[in-house]
Amino acid sequence: MNYKTYLFDFDYTLADSSRGIVKCFRIVLTRHQYLTVTDEAIKRTIGKTLEESFSILTGVTDPAQLAAFRQEYRQEADIHMNVNTRLFPDTLSTLTALKKQGARIGIISTKYRFRIVSFLEKYMPEDFLDIVVGGEDVKAAKPSPEGVRFALEHLGSAPQETLYIGDSTVDAETARNAGVDFAGVLNGMTTAEELQAYPYKIIMRNLEELVR
Repeated sequence: MNYKTYLFDFDYTLADSSRGIVKCFRIVLTRHQYLTVTDEAIKRTIGKTLEESFSILTGVTDPAQLAAFRQEYRQEADIHMNVNTRLFPDTLSTLTALKKQGARIGIISTKYRFRIVSFLEKYMPEDFLDIVVGGEDVKAAKPSPEGVRFALEHLGSAPQETLYIGDSTVDAETARNAGVDFAGVLNGMTTAEELQAYPYKIIMRNLEELVR
């Protein structure tokens, strides 16, 4: 891997927040009597917008109801998310190695930027990451290329010198739409076969393969 810029998804790529995500979904779904949704089904929606996830899990399509679900979820996430999130063991060492190589590193996620930043502040200095783009920073969520293109413009990076790393087909599609290379990591619920349906440079079992 010899790129100048490495952009990462967050959930299931840099960190395992599935416990917090499932807890927040479960509280909201139970409140509205959706009692048969499995943890597995919830985990399969990680990486999508909250509205998309709730629609998949409940069958609801009314935008107002989905927005209300999102707001309830956000209130629960303020309580339960970060305390139930853990970095993967090789996250910090991989990011540090890339920084030492002189690479620019950032995060592009559907998760709220403020939540990512507040979680990471206990693990890394404020200026460690070159950019964090969250759901509140874009008009169109992934797989729209808006977040990646915003980061490239902010960093002065060219698409051909950029690698986007993620765990899901949403991430793979985002990279393709943005015209940047993609590396898949098998930290989440998506299989290698599912990721291989999209253009990719490498499918990794863990992040440290980026710097081996």
